[in-house]
Amino acid sequence: MTNIREIHGLAALDQMFASARAQGRAAFLPYFPIGYPTYQASLDAVEAMVDAGADGFEIGIPFSDPIADGPTIQAATQVALENGTTVRQCLDAVRALRAKGISQPMLMMGYANPLVAYGTDRFVRDARAAGADGLIVPDLPPEEAGMFAQSCAREGLALVFFLAPTSNDRRIEMAAKHATGFIYVVSLTGITGERAQLPVYLTDFIARLRSRTDKPLVLGFGISRPEHARQVSDLMDGFIVGSALVRAGGEGVAAVRELAGSLRGAL
Repeated sequence: MTNIREIHGLAALDQMFASARAQGRAAFLPYFPIGYPTYQASLDAVEAMVDAGADGFEIGIPFSDPIADGPTIQAATQVALENGTTVRQCLDAVRALRAKGISQPMLMMGYANPLVAYGTDRFVRDARAAGADGLIVPDLPPEEAGMFAQSCAREGLALVFFLAPTSNDRRIEMAAKHATGFIYVVSLTGITGERAQLPVYLTDFIARLRSRTDKPLVLGFGISRPEHARQVSDLMDGFIVGSALVRAGGEGVAAVRELAGSLRGAL
Protein backbone atom coordinates (compact mmCIF):
# COMPACT_ATOMS: atom_id res chain seq x y z
CA MET A 1 0.00 0.00 0.00
CA THR A 2 1.33 3.42 -0.91
CA ASN A 3 0.59 6.20 1.52
CA ILE A 4 -0.24 9.58 0.04
CA ARG A 5 0.10 12.15 2.81
CA GLU A 6 -1.73 15.40 2.39
CA ILE A 7 0.70 17.37 4.55
CA HIS A 8 4.46 17.10 4.98
CA GLY A 9 7.36 18.64 6.84
CA LEU A 10 6.64 21.48 9.23
CA ALA A 11 2.89 21.26 8.66
CA ALA A 12 2.89 17.57 9.61
CA LEU A 13 4.68 18.37 12.87
CA ASP A 14 2.29 21.22 13.63
CA GLN A 15 -0.64 18.87 13.12
CA MET A 16 0.95 16.21 15.35
CA PHE A 17 1.39 18.64 18.25
CA ALA A 18 -2.10 20.08 17.78
CA SER A 19 -3.66 16.63 17.82
CA ALA A 20 -1.83 15.60 21.01
CA ARG A 21 -2.66 18.93 22.63
CA ALA A 22 -6.35 18.47 21.81
CA GLN A 23 -6.18 15.15 23.68
CA GLY A 24 -4.58 16.81 26.69
CA ARG A 25 -1.23 15.06 26.44
CA ALA A 26 2.30 15.30 25.08
CA ALA A 27 3.25 13.73 21.75
CA PHE A 28 5.25 10.48 21.98
CA LEU A 29 8.25 10.42 19.60
CA PRO A 30 10.37 7.26 19.86
CA TYR A 31 13.93 7.03 18.54
CA PHE A 32 15.15 3.91 16.79
CA PRO A 33 18.27 3.38 14.66
CA ILE A 34 18.00 1.85 11.21
CA GLY A 35 19.97 -1.38 10.87
CA TYR A 36 19.62 -2.62 14.45
CA PRO A 37 19.56 -5.48 15.17
CA THR A 38 19.06 -5.93 11.41
CA TYR A 39 17.68 -3.66 8.70
CA GLN A 40 14.34 -5.47 8.53
CA ALA A 41 14.05 -5.73 12.31
CA SER A 42 14.45 -1.95 12.63
CA LEU A 43 11.58 -1.39 10.20
CA ASP A 44 9.51 -3.95 12.10
CA ALA A 45 10.24 -2.08 15.34
CA VAL A 46 8.96 1.20 13.89
CA GLU A 47 5.81 -0.53 12.65
CA ALA A 48 5.30 -2.03 16.11
CA MET A 49 5.55 1.41 17.68
CA VAL A 50 2.99 2.74 15.21
CA ASP A 51 0.65 -0.01 16.41
CA ALA A 52 1.40 1.04 20.00
CA GLY A 53 0.29 4.62 19.31
CA ALA A 54 3.50 6.57 18.64
CA ASP A 55 2.84 10.07 17.32
CA GLY A 56 6.08 10.53 15.38
CA PHE A 57 9.60 9.16 15.08
CA GLU A 58 13.28 9.94 15.22
CA ILE A 59 14.83 7.72 12.58
CA GLY A 60 18.40 7.10 13.67
CA ILE A 61 21.28 7.25 11.18
CA PRO A 62 24.17 5.17 12.60
CA PHE A 63 27.50 6.92 13.05
CA SER A 64 30.84 5.69 14.36
CA ASP A 65 31.27 8.46 16.96
CA PRO A 66 27.84 9.33 18.42
CA ILE A 67 29.11 11.76 21.04
CA ALA A 68 25.72 12.57 22.57
CA ASP A 69 24.70 8.94 23.04
CA GLY A 70 25.18 6.55 25.91
CA PRO A 71 26.35 2.92 25.80
CA THR A 72 23.03 1.39 24.71
CA ILE A 73 22.67 3.47 21.57
CA GLN A 74 26.41 3.44 20.90
CA ALA A 75 26.41 -0.36 20.91
CA ALA A 76 23.29 -0.58 18.75
CA THR A 77 24.55 1.84 16.12
CA GLN A 78 27.87 -0.01 16.00
CA VAL A 79 25.95 -3.19 15.20
CA ALA A 80 24.05 -1.29 12.52
CA LEU A 81 27.31 -0.07 10.98
CA GLU A 82 28.73 -3.59 11.05
CA ASN A 83 25.57 -4.66 9.23
CA GLY A 84 26.56 -2.24 6.47
CA THR A 85 23.90 0.40 7.16
CA THR A 86 24.42 3.57 5.12
CA VAL A 87 22.81 7.00 4.95
CA ARG A 88 21.15 5.90 1.72
CA GLN A 89 19.66 2.84 3.41
CA CYS A 90 18.24 5.04 6.17
CA LEU A 91 16.49 7.14 3.54
CA ASP A 92 15.30 3.96 1.84
CA ALA A 93 13.90 2.84 5.20
CA VAL A 94 11.73 5.96 5.44
CA ARG A 95 10.54 5.41 1.88
CA ALA A 96 9.70 1.79 2.68
CA LEU A 97 7.80 2.77 5.84
CA ARG A 98 5.81 5.37 3.90
CA ALA A 99 4.99 2.73 1.29
CA LYS A 100 3.51 0.61 4.08
CA GLY A 101 1.10 3.43 4.88
CA ILE A 102 2.82 4.91 7.93
CA SER A 103 1.84 8.58 8.07
CA GLN A 104 3.35 9.75 11.37
CA PRO A 105 6.03 12.47 11.09
CA MET A 106 9.57 11.16 10.79
CA LEU A 107 12.69 13.15 11.53
CA MET A 108 16.09 11.94 10.42
CA MET A 109 18.41 11.98 13.42
CA GLY A 110 22.10 11.76 12.71
CA TYR A 111 25.43 13.47 13.18
CA ALA A 112 26.78 16.09 10.82
CA ASN A 113 29.76 14.21 9.38
CA PRO A 114 27.93 11.57 7.32
CA LEU A 115 25.32 14.09 6.18
CA VAL A 116 27.97 16.53 4.96
CA ALA A 117 29.82 13.66 3.27
CA TYR A 118 26.56 12.69 1.52
CA GLY A 119 26.07 16.32 0.49
CA THR A 120 23.95 18.72 2.52
CA ASP A 121 21.61 19.89 -0.23
CA ARG A 122 21.40 16.41 -1.68
CA PHE A 123 20.60 14.85 1.67
CA VAL A 124 17.84 17.31 2.53
CA ARG A 125 16.33 16.97 -0.93
CA ASP A 126 16.49 13.17 -0.79
CA ALA A 127 15.09 13.13 2.76
CA ARG A 128 12.10 15.15 1.61
CA ALA A 129 11.60 12.87 -1.39
CA ALA A 130 11.76 9.78 0.83
CA GLY A 131 9.06 11.15 3.13
CA ALA A 132 11.02 12.63 6.03
CA ASP A 133 9.69 15.73 7.76
CA GLY A 134 12.80 17.19 9.37
CA LEU A 135 16.33 16.82 10.68
CA ILE A 136 17.84 16.52 14.15
CA VAL A 137 21.63 16.87 14.14
CA PRO A 138 23.02 16.74 17.72
CA ASP A 139 26.46 18.15 16.88
CA LEU A 140 25.21 21.00 14.69
CA PRO A 141 24.94 24.32 16.59
CA PRO A 142 22.82 27.11 15.10
CA GLU A 143 25.92 29.20 14.32
CA GLU A 144 27.18 26.52 11.90
CA ALA A 145 23.85 25.40 10.47
CA GLY A 146 23.54 27.85 7.58
CA MET A 147 23.66 25.32 4.73
CA PHE A 148 21.32 22.92 6.51
CA ALA A 149 18.92 25.73 7.41
CA GLN A 150 18.75 27.01 3.82
CA SER A 151 18.14 23.54 2.42
CA CYS A 152 15.51 22.70 5.01
CA ALA A 153 13.70 25.99 4.46
CA ARG A 154 13.63 25.37 0.72
CA GLU A 155 12.18 21.86 1.20
CA GLY A 156 9.82 22.82 4.03
CA LEU A 157 11.52 20.52 6.54
CA ALA A 158 12.06 21.12 10.25
CA LEU A 159 15.56 21.73 11.60
CA VAL A 160 15.64 21.05 15.32
CA PHE A 161 18.17 22.53 17.75
CA PHE A 162 19.00 21.57 21.32
CA LEU A 163 18.84 23.31 24.68
CA ALA A 164 20.20 21.94 27.94
CA PRO A 165 19.98 22.98 31.62
CA THR A 166 23.38 24.66 31.16
CA SER A 167 22.14 26.87 28.27
CA ASN A 168 22.42 30.56 29.07
CA ASP A 169 19.91 33.18 27.94
CA ARG A 170 21.84 33.92 24.76
CA ARG A 171 21.84 30.26 23.73
CA ILE A 172 18.13 29.98 24.50
CA GLU A 173 17.35 33.00 22.37
CA MET A 174 19.49 31.68 19.51
CA ALA A 175 17.86 28.24 19.51
CA ALA A 176 14.40 29.76 19.81
CA LYS A 177 15.11 32.03 16.83
CA HIS A 178 16.54 29.39 14.50
CA ALA A 179 14.82 26.11 15.43
CA THR A 180 11.90 25.04 13.27
CA GLY A 181 9.40 22.32 14.11
CA PHE A 182 10.33 22.18 17.78
CA ILE A 183 13.17 22.62 20.26
CA TYR A 184 14.80 19.47 21.62
CA VAL A 185 15.12 19.98 25.39
CA VAL A 186 17.85 17.90 27.00
CA SER A 187 16.60 16.97 30.47
CA LEU A 188 20.05 16.68 32.05
CA THR A 189 23.73 17.29 31.54
CA GLY A 190 25.24 14.13 30.11
CA ILE A 191 24.60 11.52 27.45
CA THR A 192 21.52 9.56 26.47
CA GLY A 193 20.50 6.61 28.59
CA GLU A 194 17.89 5.32 30.99
CA ARG A 195 17.59 7.06 34.36
CA ALA A 196 15.72 6.03 37.51
CA GLN A 197 14.12 9.45 37.85
CA LEU A 198 13.96 12.78 36.08
CA PRO A 199 15.80 15.83 37.50
CA VAL A 200 14.09 17.79 40.28
CA TYR A 201 14.89 21.09 38.53
CA LEU A 202 12.98 20.15 35.38
CA THR A 203 9.83 22.19 36.08
CA ASP A 204 11.79 25.39 36.70
CA PHE A 205 13.97 24.77 33.65
CA ILE A 206 10.94 24.36 31.38
CA ALA A 207 9.28 27.47 32.85
CA ARG A 208 12.46 29.40 32.01
CA LEU A 209 12.28 28.20 28.40
CA ARG A 210 8.54 28.88 28.11
CA SER A 211 9.16 32.49 29.12
CA ARG A 212 11.45 32.93 26.12
CA THR A 213 9.76 30.98 23.31
CA ASP A 214 6.37 29.73 22.20
CA LYS A 215 7.83 27.00 19.99
CA PRO A 216 6.97 23.40 20.93
CA LEU A 217 9.33 21.88 23.51
CA VAL A 218 10.17 18.18 23.30
CA LEU A 219 12.02 16.51 26.16
CA GLY A 220 14.67 13.84 25.67
CA PHE A 221 17.50 12.04 27.53
CA GLY A 222 16.64 9.80 30.47
CA ILE A 223 12.96 9.07 29.81
CA SER A 224 12.45 5.32 29.97
CA ARG A 225 9.44 4.42 32.12
CA PRO A 226 5.67 4.95 31.97
CA GLU A 227 5.82 7.07 35.13
CA HIS A 228 8.33 9.37 33.38
CA ALA A 229 5.95 9.75 30.44
CA ARG A 230 3.11 10.57 32.81
CA GLN A 231 5.27 13.08 34.68
CA VAL A 232 6.26 15.05 31.59
CA SER A 233 2.97 14.83 29.68
CA ASP A 234 1.49 17.94 31.29
CA LEU A 235 4.80 19.79 31.16
CA MET A 236 5.97 19.27 27.58
CA ASP A 237 4.63 19.36 24.05
CA GLY A 238 6.34 16.04 23.38
CA PHE A 239 8.89 13.58 24.70
CA ILE A 240 11.46 11.24 23.21
CA VAL A 241 12.38 7.74 24.36
CA GLY A 242 15.47 6.15 22.85
CA SER A 243 17.75 3.91 24.91
CA ALA A 244 14.97 1.92 26.60
CA LEU A 245 13.33 1.13 23.27
CA VAL A 246 16.67 0.30 21.65
CA ARG A 247 17.42 -2.08 24.50
CA ALA A 248 14.02 -3.66 23.97
CA GLY A 249 14.84 -3.94 20.27
CA GLY A 250 17.65 -6.30 21.14
CA GLU A 251 15.07 -8.58 22.73
CA GLY A 252 12.74 -8.54 19.74
CA VAL A 253 9.84 -6.68 18.19
CA ALA A 254 7.36 -7.91 20.80
CA ALA A 255 9.41 -6.25 23.55
CA VAL A 256 9.46 -2.97 21.61
CA ARG A 257 5.70 -3.10 21.13
CA GLU A 258 5.10 -3.82 24.81
CA LEU A 259 7.32 -1.00 26.09
CA ALA A 260 6.02 1.52 23.56
CA GLY A 261 2.47 0.56 24.47
CA SER A 262 3.14 1.07 28.17
CA LEU A 263 4.70 4.50 27.53
CA ARG A 264 1.84 5.60 25.30
CA GLY A 265 -0.74 4.16 27.67
CA ALA A 266 0.66 6.23 30.54
CA LEU A 267 -0.53 9.37 28.78
